[in-house]
Amino acid sequence: MKNNSIKTLVRQNILQLQPYISFRDHNEFGSPVFLDANESPFGECNRYPDSTQKKLKNRLAELKKLSPSQMAIGNGSDELIDLIIKIFCEPKKDSILMMNPSFAMYGFYATINENRVLKLDLNEDFEIIKEDFLSSIKEESIKVFFLCSPNNPTGNSVEDIEFYLQNFNGIVVVDEAYIEFSGKKSSLELLDKYPNLIVLQTFSKAWGIAGARVGMAYASEEIITLINTVKAPYNVNVLSQELILKSLSEEGRLTENVNKILEERTWLQEQFKGIECIEKVFPTDANFFLIAMKNIEQVYAEMLDKEILTSRRDPAIPGCIRINVGNRQENERLIDLLKNIQL
Repeated sequence: MKNNSIKTLVRQNILQLQPYISFRDHNEFGSPVFLDANESPFGECNRYPDSTQKKLKNRLAELKKLSPSQMAIGNGSDELIDLIIKIFCEPKKDSILMMNPSFAMYGFYATINENRVLKLDLNEDFEIIKEDFLSSIKEESIKVFFLCSPNNPTGNSVEDIEFYLQNFNGIVVVDEAYIEFSGKKSSLELLDKYPNLIVLQTFSKAWGIAGARVGMAYASEEIITLINTVKAPYNVNVLSQELILKSLSEEGRLTENVNKILEERTWLQEQFKGIECIEKVFPTDANFFLIAMKNIEQVYAEMLDKEILTSRRDPAIPGCIRINVGNRQENERLIDLLKNIQL
C-alpha cells in the first residue's frame, strides 16, 4: 500500500456508525440475574451468545500468535466477505477486483451490494499475469482485491503475494480457506507489515467443521474494529462457539485431519493416471482436483447417475470438473466409475 490510510478507503457512513454493544459482554459479573435482553429464563440454549466471542478469540490468539484485537469471527467466511465489501465499497460507485476463475462469492456479494465486479483473467496455468494486474488497478474505483490462495476452483497457490500488497492502494483480502493443505506459509506473517491486508481462514475445510459455519478475519486492529462495528451483534451462535473451542482443545486433530486428506490426495493422483476419460489433472495445493474430462457431458451424467456429486466448472473453465478428496471408500467409488466409463 503506497499512499492511502485505511480511513480514506472506508465509506463515510460506516466511519460514523456506532456499534451495537451488549452490556453484559463488556462487563464482568459474578452471579447475575439476567433480566436485560428479553430472553426466556427456561430452555437449554436460552441465553444469547457472547457477541465478542472472547473465549474463542483468546484461544485463537494463542495458536496464531496474534492479539484478539486482530481478529473478527464470522458466520462462515461468507459473512466476512460481505462485511468487507460493505465497509469499503460505496454502492453504485466502487468496484472489487477478483481473479478469474476464482471463488464466485466475491462477485456475488459485490453484486448484491451494487458494486462492480472486475475480473483479472488468469493464464493457462491459472496464474496472475502481473502486467495485467498493474494495468487493471489503474481503475480508480477498485477498493478491494480478493486473492484466493490456494485458489478455488483451480487448486494452485498465488505466488509473491507481497507484490500485490505493495502495488495496490486498496484492501487486499487473501482467502486462505485451503492453506493447511498447501504446505505454504500463511500471509498472517505479513499483517504487521501491511495495514491494507486482511487474511481469511475457516474451520470448514481442514478442521472438518463446515456445519458450524465459522470463519475468521485477521487484520490490523483498525480494520477489525470496523468489521466488529458492522457485523450483527450475535452472529456466531453458542453451539458453534462451543464446538470450535472443543475442537481447538483436541491436540493433534488438525494435523491428523490434514494428513489423512493429503494421503488420500496422493492416492487419487496415482489412480487418475491412465484413466481414459481424464484428459488432464491440474496441480493442486488444496483438498480438491480440477480435472479436464474428455466428453464432459457423458462423464458428468454418468457420475450423477451413480450419485457421485462433483462440481462442473464449465463454461468458466471449459470441459473441467472439480472433485474434492473424500475418504477411501468414497474415492474408490469414484475411481471405479471413472475407469469403467466407455467413451
